[in-house]
Amino acid sequence: MLMNPATSALLVIDVQERLAPAIHDGQHVARNCAWLAGLAARVGVPVVVTEHFPAKIGATLPAVAAAAAGADFVTKECFSAQADGCLDRTAVDARRQVIVCGTEAHVCVQQTALGLRWAGKQVFVVADACGSRNPADRELAFARMRSHGIEIVSREMVAFEWLQRGGTELFREINRDFIR
Repeated sequence: MLMNPATSALLVIDVQERLAPAIHDGQHVARNCAWLAGLAARVGVPVVVTEHFPAKIGATLPAVAAAAAGADFVTKECFSAQADGCLDRTAVDARRQVIVCGTEAHVCVQQTALGLRWAGKQVFVVADACGSRNPADRELAFARMRSHGIEIVSREMVAFEWLQRGGTELFREINRDFIR
């Protein structure tokens, strides 16, 4: 199945101030999450951002929050945003496909992605926009999610599938502003 902008929502999980410095290659992960949020805004895909205990872990990183300016921001206490119920009545609840990025891959990302998959959603996890403190945990999470029917994709796979075709004004804009 291909990702479709008309049926997709982007879910950015817990890219927060006090957690981000501990994430292996965390700046790269945060940049890619912001990139995806900006891309989603340009192609008309709604964005939902979760924050796990923001009073303790901090707010979403400023660059990610700025790129997701029009997003729904929700707080959670459970590791799985799906189990927490904070995704109810958001674009994630309303859309068939959910593109997931954020931290940590083996905890909140994995538990949320599995919950969404078991709820009948088509779930795509963006590998180059997910991180964990330990790279081995990240890779194990990808393997486990893949075994449950979750697609592991790259940010450019998301971009080109959302675009669907070249030669349009939108393609030229995205190519100029996002594809590097």
